[in-house]
Amino acid sequence: MAPEVTVAVLGGTGPQGRGLVRRWAGAGVPVVVGSRSADRAATTAAELAEATGGDVRGLSNEDAAAAADVVVVAVPYEGHADLLRSLVDALAGKIVVDCVNPLGFDQQGAFALAVEEGSAGQQAAAILTGSTVVAAFHHVSAALLDDPEISSVDTDVLVLGDDRDATDLVASLADLVPGMRGVYGGRLRNAGQVEALTANLISVNRRYKAHAGVRITDV
Repeated sequence: MAPEVTVAVLGGTGPQGRGLVRRWAGAGVPVVVGSRSADRAATTAAELAEATGGDVRGLSNEDAAAAADVVVVAVPYEGHADLLRSLVDALAGKIVVDCVNPLGFDQQGAFALAVEEGSAGQQAAAILTGSTVVAAFHHVSAALLDDPEISSVDTDVLVLGDDRDATDLVASLADLVPGMRGVYGGRLRNAGQVEALTANLISVNRRYKAHAGVRITDV
């Protein structure tokens, strides 16, 4: 990955987004925290810049999207489509990494929600026709990512997409985090079962009081 690549994380003040910013900033990647509130983004960015010594800025979601080469979408599924529709122009020509998991919760635990397009990743691609959409980082524990005491996040990251260069770049972003490895997981049309697997991991974690991830063998 070229060192001049800048990554924006929309929803960067939330648990998963904040954790990804922390890890990439610590690895020397210039990162922009995006949020609905530019002030909140700036506060989070300042905290993480001080904690990691990295290059971290905080902007509104729209300004963050415009400022980066690669844009990670780490927002709740409920606001996913509306946010992307508002950023079609800002995200044109960019690699957009969707890590949103469409999940519901009831008394029996987490379950996958049906998405008309097939997955959140495919929904993003349908909205962002001028962007290159990659699905990745669905199964990474937010608690582990944002814990400064944990030096290694031991998990594989399944990377799905239809553009080889884009999936390779996103896998390389995963590889920058100690313990993490990016693994190509197929075309974007296969993102649905990857997103849905998160519900199973939540069940595992609740039963065993863990922060389980995924490892792919023999690769």
